[in-house]
Amino acid sequence: MRHFERLADLGACVGQEIGLSDWLLVDQARIERFAEATEDGQWIHTDPVRAAAGPFGGTIAHGFLTLSLLPRFFETGFSIGDSHMGLNYGLDRVRFPSPVPAGSRLRARFRLLAFEPIEGGAQLQVEVTVEREGGAKPVCVAESITRRYV
Repeated sequence: MRHFERLADLGACVGQEIGLSDWLLVDQARIERFAEATEDGQWIHTDPVRAAAGPFGGTIAHGFLTLSLLPRFFETGFSIGDSHMGLNYGLDRVRFPSPVPAGSRLRARFRLLAFEPIEGGAQLQVEVTVEREGGAKPVCVAESITRRYV
């Protein structure tokens, strides 16, 4: 994990990759828990028998499940020594170019797009590219806007 001593140090990193998360398993049990929590029980996610005959040859994770893992990826992707709190401010340009079959391992790459000082901290715009182990294309690409405070 890449570590930055001070939030202000990120200001010099605009345009650069600032981190790479740990791998995370997205198994059928995680997909089922997400389906239950969101009440999205579409068969492509929750019915392995029916999904086996579907377009992906098995169940796939919800796109929003992949997106909801961003905080975990951020936690293992990079750290900021003097930042004691971060808030999700929003997302731009969210895309899901490739499915996430059950049993996939995912990780995220972080590229800093913008750094803007704000009162008490900074607003970061970060391009997050979520990749699947062995996959040719990303499974999610999004611009995450967070506010970090010191």
